[in-house]
Amino acid sequence: MRIDLKANETVVKATNTLHSSGTAEFKGKLVLTNQRIYFISAQREAEAYDFEILPDQISEVIYYNVFRFFPKGLELKTKEGISLKFTMKDRDTWCRMIVSMN
Repeated sequence: MRIDLKANETVVKATNTLHSSGTAEFKGKLVLTNQRIYFISAQREAEAYDFEILPDQISEVIYYNVFRFFPKGLELKTKEGISLKFTMKDRDTWCRMIVSMN
């Protein structure tokens, strides 16, 4: 897995995650840079689900519980109405860092 960073872009934080997209789930890495957020899938056949999000595209950052009990879910809602769900460790830090980008 490799991302091409833009000029003056640095990686701030990265974590392994499980991304839910409708009924499909993909293991991968969530990478936060000083300019954007990337999701890079671990499986080659799921590369079509790789994406990047700019901070001004995010309208809400919401916590949710995985299996109703485990506080590990973070949901990003975009201004276009798309819901991106991630299961990860340390979601509080991620939330603070994403919100501070705007």
